[in-house]
Amino acid sequence: MYFRLSRFLLPLVLTIIIQEFGGQFLNAGIARLPNATETLAAYGLAWGLVLLLLSPLAQTAQMSLVLADNRTDYAKAQRFVLATVLLVALAQLSLVFTPLGHWVIDDLHRISASLGDLVRTVLVWSVPVIPVRAISWLMAGQLIRVKRTAVLSYATAASIAVGIGLVFALLPVEAIRARPIWLPLAAALGMALTEWGVLALGFRRYVHLAEGQGARTLRYREIVNFLWPLVLTVSVQEFSRPLINLFIARQSDGALALAVLTVVYSLGQWTFRWQNEMKNLPAAFHTEDPDLLHMRRFMVLCSLLSISISLALFWTPVRDLLLIGLVGVEPAFAIQTYIPLQIFVAFSPVVALRSWLYGLALWRRRTRVVAPSGPLRLLAILLALLLLPLAGLHGATLGVTALLAGFSAETATVWWGMRG
Repeated sequence: MYFRLSRFLLPLVLTIIIQEFGGQFLNAGIARLPNATETLAAYGLAWGLVLLLLSPLAQTAQMSLVLADNRTDYAKAQRFVLATVLLVALAQLSLVFTPLGHWVIDDLHRISASLGDLVRTVLVWSVPVIPVRAISWLMAGQLIRVKRTAVLSYATAASIAVGIGLVFALLPVEAIRARPIWLPLAAALGMALTEWGVLALGFRRYVHLAEGQGARTLRYREIVNFLWPLVLTVSVQEFSRPLINLFIARQSDGALALAVLTVVYSLGQWTFRWQNEMKNLPAAFHTEDPDLLHMRRFMVLCSLLSISISLALFWTPVRDLLLIGLVGVEPAFAIQTYIPLQIFVAFSPVVALRSWLYGLALWRRRTRVVAPSGPLRLLAILLALLLLPLAGLHGATLGVTALLAGFSAETATVWWGMRG
């Protein structure tokens, strides 16, 4: 049983690890361009907003996995996703072309006009990523349903290869060196398109949806009832990073702290983010493990592995090899990341338990129990950002600690809800 669980989860884990490696390689490319600190800060701030706006679509894979089990239902889910894509794109463009966007980006974060212009450049040119990612998630859910998770790894590996190739190809280009923000934009779009292409090939080969039988078909109301608790929770999760960025940007060394956070977020998530994929296990294997005993033990083993990886990477001199050798930051910059990276060891058990609880909620279609966890996560982060500076925490250390407080509050809330 453990072998089957590992075989199912490994491609999803590799997908996450490859994604994080690609993000870190992108940061390494930016670090080797002129005005690296400003570009890292602008891209980190902008991408946090992009992820927040994408959050209504982030659960598309789970919706496709659980609800769309025939051709008619899949078509209805696809129409629902495309309508949501249009709304998200309009919201993102409003941050670029309306006074609201100027207030959110420049005034609220208290950043310079030049940095604000870079953020708006990322927002406007990353709009094509929205429909590409949405359809990719929709197809990914179907591939998980037929247990073809390896296709997701192939898609991610291909996209990262394209991203790395673009970084190598564009680094010496004079136009990129004159305008460094175009490097992450070109890489992000190229990676998204490549991932979509590979998933489309896998979907065409392995997914064979039957025609809907009888009068009983999926209704939009069912989609909304299934998704809204997840969307609320994920939206709040993704709002965590912009909220933290807001507080950090308003500090005296805000630009440097934002750049440090951009590197820390990408590098630190290597150790634990892959555990989120365990939420797919109950829905996929409940018939083979009715009492869920093997899956619970498997979750504990994964958590211990994640803790070990975090200790090895961030509590030993290996961190300098990663930061200075791989990412290419200056030694003084690397020192700023030490404590924030060490804090990430505490995320592993929290994320493992949260993923397991989410998996139970998805399998049992009790997604409403996760709805309160989002607001409480946000409240915990806000309290941490307000109170921890009184204890002397600031910069990236404050941001990561506040994020851990939010993760812990969210997990405790879902646990309490599932007990009922």
